[in-house]
Amino acid sequence: MVNHTGIAFQAIDWSDIPVVEHPGKTGTAYWQTVQFPGVRMRIVRYGPGYLADHWCRKGHIVHCLDGEFTSEMESGEHTRMTTGMTYIVSDDASSHRSRTKDGVILLIVDGDFLKQAAP
Repeated sequence: MVNHTGIAFQAIDWSDIPVVEHPGKTGTAYWQTVQFPGVRMRIVRYGPGYLADHWCRKGHIVHCLDGEFTSEMESGEHTRMTTGMTYIVSDDASSHRSRTKDGVILLIVDGDFLKQAAP
């Protein structure tokens, strides 16, 4: 397999990664972020009552590690995500935001590989 990102094998001990607080429209998100060339990985914890403060158009792979949240589309659609579920979306393929009632822990991966090819 060809390694296009130039990332050598490594283990990530998330307990060594600093936690950064990001307030939402309501509630708070806590991010631990690891950045590689063209790829960003995050463990994100949304506290109880969290609602994102913006509509996001960035592509992501989002895996729900623990808890439950709703991914809302600006179009009005909602998708309930629970422990063990994953969603994927490319850059500029939707306007979405997250909300949770009781809190959730997510693994989020995004980067250049989610950019849509020009027509």
